[in-house]
Amino acid sequence: MQGTVNRTRPPAVDGWLQRVGQAVCPPRCLVCGERGAGGRDLCAACTASLPWNRIACATCAVPLPAACATPSAAAHCGACLRRPPPLHAAHAAFVYASPLDQLLPRFKFHRDLAAGRLLSQAMATAFAALPRPVALMPVALHRVRLRSRGYDQALELARLLAPPLGLPVRDDLLRRLRDTAPQSTLDARHRHRNLHGAFGVREGIAVPAHVALVDDVMTTGATLHAAARALRRAGVERVDAWVCARVS
Repeated sequence: MQGTVNRTRPPAVDGWLQRVGQAVCPPRCLVCGERGAGGRDLCAACTASLPWNRIACATCAVPLPAACATPSAAAHCGACLRRPPPLHAAHAAFVYASPLDQLLPRFKFHRDLAAGRLLSQAMATAFAALPRPVALMPVALHRVRLRSRGYDQALELARLLAPPLGLPVRDDLLRRLRDTAPQSTLDARHRHRNLHGAFGVREGIAVPAHVALVDDVMTTGATLHAAARALRRAGVERVDAWVCARVS
């Protein structure tokens, strides 16, 4: 069920002060260092090279061949047809390829908020026409990992993505119950086992009917699936995933 949200767009932030600042110190491309185009921290050439994920499975966002594109129905990969995931829909703005393999690590591991702002702008463009959830919900980070890293990239991405889409961020519901091993160190089979029982939902708080989980990268989908199952058990009717990039 699609929730009712305020779709009024917030006022533009590109005021006279920002225009003056851009004239004095024009933005530079975060990838190659050339002058930015369109007021963004990305040059025209690097903008043209962005690997948009335009043709993808509707429920896991894995890139599909161009022949799968159809204007009348959503395409699904074979794996999702055989075993439908707990997500109602999954969307990734990009395929994880150059220059995303430079920008995302800078945002995730080095707190590069300029890279995060650039990526969130692209995500807002890619997701603007999607069915609107009641709220954006970042994939929860365990407190031990948060203390170690000092930075929650999913939460920061959700906070940057929310204003242009006119959506609230709910980071008060989903909890990471266990400090699991980093997913990047595991193969596909162990990724799912690693996340068994890893998420829970706080008791005593009403859950939205429709949420979109926000994360930076989707690889096998194990993390998003585990979070979606916890939310579905708690009463959320529809869980989508909105991620920056999908590993093909």
